[in-house]
Amino acid sequence: MFKYIKHTNYPINIQKKDVKMAKYLITQFGGPNGELAASMRYFSQKFNMPDEKGKALLNDIATEELGHCEMIATMVHQLTKDATIEELEACGLGSMFTEHGKGIYPTDSNGVPFTVSYFAVTGDVIADIQEDMAAEQKARAVYENLIDLTDDEDLIGPLLWLRQREVVHFNRFQELYNHYKKLGY
Repeated sequence: MFKYIKHTNYPINIQKKDVKMAKYLITQFGGPNGELAASMRYFSQKFNMPDEKGKALLNDIATEELGHCEMIATMVHQLTKDATIEELEACGLGSMFTEHGKGIYPTDSNGVPFTVSYFAVTGDVIADIQEDMAAEQKARAVYENLIDLTDDEDLIGPLLWLRQREVVHFNRFQELYNHYKKLGY
Protein backbone atom coordinates (compact mmCIF):
# COMPACT_ATOMS: atom_id res chain seq x y z
CA MET A 1 0.00 0.00 0.00
CA PHE A 2 2.80 2.44 0.84
CA LYS A 3 6.14 2.92 -0.79
CA TYR A 4 8.74 4.70 1.32
CA ILE A 5 11.24 6.81 -0.59
CA LYS A 6 14.22 7.48 1.64
CA HIS A 7 14.38 11.24 1.17
CA THR A 8 12.09 14.12 2.00
CA ASN A 9 9.77 15.56 -0.64
CA TYR A 10 11.76 18.79 -0.56
CA PRO A 11 15.45 18.94 0.35
CA ILE A 12 16.09 20.08 3.91
CA ASN A 13 19.55 21.25 4.88
CA ILE A 14 19.33 23.81 7.66
CA GLN A 15 22.76 25.01 8.71
CA LYS A 16 21.93 27.52 11.47
CA LYS A 17 20.85 26.46 14.92
CA ASP A 18 17.64 28.22 15.95
CA VAL A 19 16.07 26.68 19.05
CA LYS A 20 13.37 29.34 19.27
CA MET A 21 12.24 28.63 15.70
CA ALA A 22 12.26 24.89 16.41
CA LYS A 23 9.89 25.53 19.32
CA TYR A 24 7.52 27.38 16.99
CA LEU A 25 7.87 24.86 14.17
CA ILE A 26 7.06 21.79 16.28
CA THR A 27 3.40 22.84 16.23
CA GLN A 28 3.24 21.80 12.58
CA PHE A 29 4.16 18.30 13.69
CA GLY A 30 1.91 17.80 16.71
CA GLY A 31 -0.27 20.89 17.02
CA PRO A 32 -3.97 21.30 16.21
CA ASN A 33 -3.32 22.54 12.67
CA GLY A 34 -0.30 20.35 12.04
CA GLU A 35 0.59 17.55 9.69
CA LEU A 36 0.01 14.63 12.07
CA ALA A 37 -3.57 15.76 12.73
CA ALA A 38 -4.16 16.19 9.01
CA SER A 39 -2.83 12.76 8.18
CA MET A 40 -4.92 11.03 10.81
CA ARG A 41 -8.02 13.09 9.93
CA TYR A 42 -7.92 12.17 6.24
CA PHE A 43 -6.98 8.54 6.86
CA SER A 44 -9.88 8.12 9.29
CA GLN A 45 -12.38 9.92 7.06
CA LYS A 46 -11.56 7.97 3.91
CA PHE A 47 -13.49 4.89 5.05
CA ASN A 48 -16.80 6.76 4.91
CA MET A 49 -16.34 8.26 1.46
CA PRO A 50 -19.12 7.05 -0.86
CA ASP A 51 -16.88 6.10 -3.79
CA GLU A 52 -13.34 5.20 -4.77
CA LYS A 53 -12.64 8.76 -5.93
CA GLY A 54 -13.09 10.13 -2.40
CA LYS A 55 -11.37 7.20 -0.70
CA ALA A 56 -8.36 7.47 -3.02
CA LEU A 57 -8.02 11.23 -2.63
CA LEU A 58 -8.18 11.14 1.17
CA ASN A 59 -5.73 8.24 1.30
CA ASP A 60 -3.31 9.96 -1.08
CA ILE A 61 -3.34 13.21 0.88
CA ALA A 62 -3.14 11.38 4.24
CA THR A 63 -0.03 9.61 3.00
CA GLU A 64 1.52 12.84 1.75
CA GLU A 65 0.85 14.47 5.12
CA LEU A 66 2.94 11.74 6.78
CA GLY A 67 5.77 12.83 4.49
CA HIS A 68 5.22 16.37 5.72
CA CYS A 69 5.55 15.10 9.31
CA GLU A 70 8.94 13.74 8.32
CA MET A 71 9.92 17.11 6.86
CA ILE A 72 8.89 19.02 9.98
CA ALA A 73 10.67 16.54 12.26
CA THR A 74 13.80 16.83 10.12
CA MET A 75 13.71 20.62 10.33
CA VAL A 76 13.20 20.62 14.11
CA HIS A 77 16.05 18.15 14.51
CA GLN A 78 18.41 20.24 12.37
CA LEU A 79 17.46 23.43 14.22
CA THR A 80 18.22 21.88 17.63
CA LYS A 81 20.88 19.22 17.08
CA ASP A 82 23.75 21.39 18.39
CA ALA A 83 21.71 23.19 21.07
CA THR A 84 22.96 23.16 24.64
CA ILE A 85 20.70 22.42 27.59
CA GLU A 86 20.96 26.09 28.53
CA GLU A 87 19.75 27.16 25.08
CA LEU A 88 16.85 24.74 25.26
CA GLU A 89 15.90 26.03 28.70
CA ALA A 90 16.19 29.67 27.58
CA CYS A 91 13.62 29.00 24.83
CA GLY A 92 11.22 27.22 27.15
CA LEU A 93 12.14 23.70 26.06
CA GLY A 94 13.64 22.54 29.35
CA SER A 95 10.65 20.39 30.30
CA MET A 96 10.54 18.94 26.78
CA PHE A 97 14.23 18.04 27.10
CA THR A 98 13.55 16.47 30.51
CA GLU A 99 10.95 14.12 29.04
CA HIS A 100 12.34 13.49 25.55
CA GLY A 101 15.94 14.68 25.30
CA LYS A 102 16.37 16.03 21.78
CA GLY A 103 13.89 13.50 20.45
CA ILE A 104 11.05 14.71 18.28
CA TYR A 105 7.75 14.52 20.16
CA PRO A 106 4.41 15.70 18.74
CA THR A 107 3.32 18.83 20.59
CA ASP A 108 2.20 22.32 19.77
CA SER A 109 4.52 25.27 20.31
CA ASN A 110 3.38 25.54 23.95
CA GLY A 111 4.32 21.93 24.67
CA VAL A 112 0.75 20.60 24.69
CA PRO A 113 0.93 16.98 23.46
CA PHE A 114 -0.86 15.80 20.34
CA THR A 115 -4.41 14.61 20.89
CA VAL A 116 -6.98 13.07 18.58
CA SER A 117 -9.35 15.88 19.53
CA TYR A 118 -7.41 17.95 16.97
CA PHE A 119 -9.30 16.33 14.12
CA ALA A 120 -12.91 15.70 13.27
CA VAL A 121 -14.57 12.67 11.76
CA THR A 122 -18.33 13.15 11.64
CA GLY A 123 -19.32 10.45 9.17
CA ASP A 124 -21.04 13.15 7.11
CA VAL A 125 -19.26 13.36 3.76
CA ILE A 126 -19.91 17.07 3.19
CA ALA A 127 -19.14 18.12 6.77
CA ASP A 128 -15.89 16.14 6.75
CA ILE A 129 -14.71 17.60 3.46
CA GLN A 130 -15.55 21.11 4.67
CA GLU A 131 -13.48 20.35 7.78
CA ASP A 132 -10.65 19.22 5.50
CA MET A 133 -10.75 22.45 3.49
CA ALA A 134 -10.71 24.49 6.71
CA ALA A 135 -7.81 22.41 8.05
CA GLU A 136 -5.75 23.09 4.93
CA GLN A 137 -6.45 26.82 5.20
CA LYS A 138 -5.45 26.87 8.87
CA ALA A 139 -2.22 24.99 8.11
CA ARG A 140 -1.47 27.41 5.27
CA ALA A 141 -1.92 30.34 7.65
CA VAL A 142 0.41 28.75 10.22
CA TYR A 143 3.09 28.22 7.55
CA GLU A 144 2.78 31.88 6.55
CA ASN A 145 3.20 32.90 10.18
CA LEU A 146 6.25 30.65 10.55
CA ILE A 147 7.80 32.16 7.41
CA ASP A 148 7.30 35.61 8.92
CA LEU A 149 9.25 34.49 12.02
CA THR A 150 12.49 33.63 10.21
CA ASP A 151 14.97 35.04 7.73
CA ASP A 152 16.82 31.74 7.26
CA GLU A 153 16.55 30.85 3.56
CA ASP A 154 17.35 27.20 4.37
CA LEU A 155 14.16 27.13 6.43
CA ILE A 156 12.01 29.40 4.27
CA GLY A 157 12.39 27.16 1.21
CA PRO A 158 10.80 24.05 2.73
CA LEU A 159 8.19 26.15 4.55
CA LEU A 160 7.13 27.76 1.27
CA TRP A 161 6.95 24.33 -0.36
CA LEU A 162 4.79 23.00 2.50
CA ARG A 163 2.58 26.08 2.35
CA GLN A 164 2.01 25.50 -1.36
CA ARG A 165 1.03 21.87 -0.73
CA GLU A 166 -1.67 23.13 1.65
CA VAL A 167 -3.07 25.22 -1.21
CA VAL A 168 -3.00 22.21 -3.54
CA HIS A 169 -4.75 20.03 -0.96
CA PHE A 170 -7.40 22.68 -0.37
CA ASN A 171 -8.09 22.80 -4.11
CA ARG A 172 -8.32 19.01 -4.37
CA PHE A 173 -10.76 18.89 -1.44
CA GLN A 174 -12.80 21.68 -2.98
CA GLU A 175 -13.05 19.68 -6.23
CA LEU A 176 -14.21 16.64 -4.26
CA TYR A 177 -16.70 18.75 -2.33
CA ASN A 178 -18.17 20.10 -5.60
CA HIS A 179 -18.30 16.56 -7.03
CA TYR A 180 -20.30 15.26 -4.07
CA LYS A 181 -22.60 18.29 -3.98
CA LYS A 182 -23.47 17.61 -7.66
CA LEU A 183 -24.28 14.02 -6.69
CA GLY A 184 -26.68 15.28 -4.01
CA TYR A 185 -24.76 14.63 -0.84
